[in-house]
Amino acid sequence: MATSEMSRVNFDVKDNIAYVSLNRPEKHNGLDLPMFKQLIDTAKKITRDKSIRAVILTGEGDSFCAGLDFKAVSKKPSMIPQLFLKFPWAQWNDFQKVALIWRNIPVPVITAIKGNCFGGGLQIALGSDYRIARPDTSLSVMEIKWGLIPDMSGTVTLTTLTRYDIAQELTMTGRKFSGKEAYEYGLVSKLSENPMEDAIQLAKTIAEKSPDAISATKFLFRKTWKANPVTALLWERWTQMRLLGRKNQRIALKNGLSGKNDPFVDRSSF
Repeated sequence: MATSEMSRVNFDVKDNIAYVSLNRPEKHNGLDLPMFKQLIDTAKKITRDKSIRAVILTGEGDSFCAGLDFKAVSKKPSMIPQLFLKFPWAQWNDFQKVALIWRNIPVPVITAIKGNCFGGGLQIALGSDYRIARPDTSLSVMEIKWGLIPDMSGTVTLTTLTRYDIAQELTMTGRKFSGKEAYEYGLVSKLSENPMEDAIQLAKTIAEKSPDAISATKFLFRKTWKANPVTALLWERWTQMRLLGRKNQRIALKNGLSGKNDPFVDRSSF
């Protein structure tokens, strides 16, 4: 098990599963500049570690994340331009990257949600691949409260997960809604009284499968979701060709035919 120094983000790896937890429980894991930077750095570290098969993202204490810590912003106003501005050649700024980077790393990310999940915290959760929440979780697209719009990739993730009218209504009102409502809207994948327990079980199941096929699946759906059929089928053929004959594919085939459970090698890049 590898453990980072005491910081805004706790990071552990055990049995090929990365455990990432926001670590400001006294502030309901409100986002400040160090947390932004450390979340991005942690995601990059996971991308480089080819032994990792799945990620569980959660928050220490009573909440997942209550959103941007405006008190921290008032003490350090330079935080906003540091995170908002981007280099001309970059795809996104750090506000957007802290959420979208989980969508773009090569392994599935499962978010276990409890307590408050507001604003930027909700957008980080929506950037993951699978979200498990307690029914009594309180969620909100809260930026309207400050006269703002969700600018941490919410326009990318909301539009792929829920309906146009629901996305607009939640954004325009900023109202709080429950985990149960979030599930009905398509923003939560599963309801659970113990999201962490269910997240671990799902991560373990994924970690038992070919890491190349898992990585390829995430890559393929990211490229083809809501794409036209010609484009989707092209990416499907190309991705399958990259899998065929690789060592992990041969191991999977052998295991499937023999009923054995030979270990897979580290994932290849997709």
